[in-house]
Amino acid sequence: MKFNQTYIAVATVMLGLAGCSKEAFVEQDAAQSQEPLTKVELNAIIKNEIETKNDVFHWQDQSDQVLWSAAVQSDSIMSIGYQPAGYTQIEEKIHLIDINESEWANIKNKLLTFIVQETNRLNPSQKVDAADILLPEPDGVLPHFMVKMHNQEVISQLRSMPEVRFVEPLGYEMESEIQERSDAGCGLSPNNNIPSADYTTTSPSAKIPWNFYNMNIPAAWATSTGDNIEVTLIDTGVYPEQSKLGSAFNSGQSQGRSIGKTGTYNSSFWWWNTKPDGPNDKCGHGTQMAGLIAAPRGSGGSSVGVAYNCNLYSIRGTGDVVVNGSKEKTGVKNALVKAGKRGSTKIISMSIGDIFYSSTVADGIYYAYNRGKMIFAAAGTSTSFTNWVGVVFPATMSQTVAVTGVKDGSSLSRCNTCHSGSAVDFVAVMQRSSSNSRTSLTLARSGNTPSSVGGSSAATATTAGIAALVWATNTSQSRSQVLSRLKNAASIYPSRNSQYGWGIIDAAQAVN
Repeated sequence: MKFNQTYIAVATVMLGLAGCSKEAFVEQDAAQSQEPLTKVELNAIIKNEIETKNDVFHWQDQSDQVLWSAAVQSDSIMSIGYQPAGYTQIEEKIHLIDINESEWANIKNKLLTFIVQETNRLNPSQKVDAADILLPEPDGVLPHFMVKMHNQEVISQLRSMPEVRFVEPLGYEMESEIQERSDAGCGLSPNNNIPSADYTTTSPSAKIPWNFYNMNIPAAWATSTGDNIEVTLIDTGVYPEQSKLGSAFNSGQSQGRSIGKTGTYNSSFWWWNTKPDGPNDKCGHGTQMAGLIAAPRGSGGSSVGVAYNCNLYSIRGTGDVVVNGSKEKTGVKNALVKAGKRGSTKIISMSIGDIFYSSTVADGIYYAYNRGKMIFAAAGTSTSFTNWVGVVFPATMSQTVAVTGVKDGSSLSRCNTCHSGSAVDFVAVMQRSSSNSRTSLTLARSGNTPSSVGGSSAATATTAGIAALVWATNTSQSRSQVLSRLKNAASIYPSRNSQYGWGIIDAAQAVN
């Protein structure tokens, strides 16, 4: 996952109302009279929080003024999570909730009515109704909603209510300069200068990337090629021009499998427009990850995927790999719900993330995880500052399997752009020790000439492919059984390294 250098550099340099007392309302009124914090001030708070806690940034730990300021300095969209007062362990039960039942629907209506009434009281010259501020919610499953909100007092009062789980600004991004980072992780060109030592050729003229041998993947193919296992990839979609992810998905030694494509991401400038763009990649990152997981073992000299007989379901949930805008967070969350609902999906691969924790996306993670999915997430990739940023969200969540990339060699050393940390579970070899530019191979936008790809993104997709090989040996296995087999075949297990988890998985050992 490639975090644009400017983005990381900026982040690093700056990176029940009845119970309220009269005094509390006086404090809120005084706070409301304050000016919102500037982006420079907000980014300084973000930097300090990440450095102090050695974790991603959590909005829930911040003051009302910080949340209000972040809303003012972005698109003013707030995500509000709700539940019945006294409800506990929602993370474990979120997949069982019916938000259309009266108990849940009444709470949402109560909160929305309160927001409208208070907004109109505080802004009498600009009256609104629910339709003016409520964003459409296509998932219709999770107990949260998104509204346009402009007043600190409303935020303060909501956060004091027992029915409110969280109130978070959804669209806050770093300094305006990083708007240019909209292509983070994008760019997909064929590599016409691949050293002959960086691949071997197998029948019927497919290229096996050199690093597959470091994980013993080719040897694992004697036992499993991923048959009857579906991997859902949540990323930037796949290019329709790449026939290996289209009409030639079943070709050569890859037969009898399926590929599906859809989209949940909407790139429209208008906040109220939530109609997805469609499944097609406009970045390149998703195509690369799809190639690593499931590219066919076909002819023409293109690279082969780890699980070249698995089924693939591609969801375009984001425009690039940094999930830091309102549209991207809702797109990824909706993709997780869609993947969670798919009975055929066993594995979810997410080579995307951010330095901000998002409760909205986390709800989607909880939902998919509780429905039995094994979720792989990238630890993070950036062009600089990898030493202190650490593992990014959602790889920080215990419900995900966090993966990063390392160089080849006798000792573990992370790739030059890869993040690492205590949340990492596994690593995959993604880079030559002798050259930063010699990485793994995958599909390009079109044609048979492979593209080069590395980082924790590639490590995550590769490991998701290995998990598909293991699950295919017995499709009735549980997620925990598959995870145990991956651990038992890892280079460090039963020990665990503080930066690299259980180490490199031996795929051939894991499938046997």
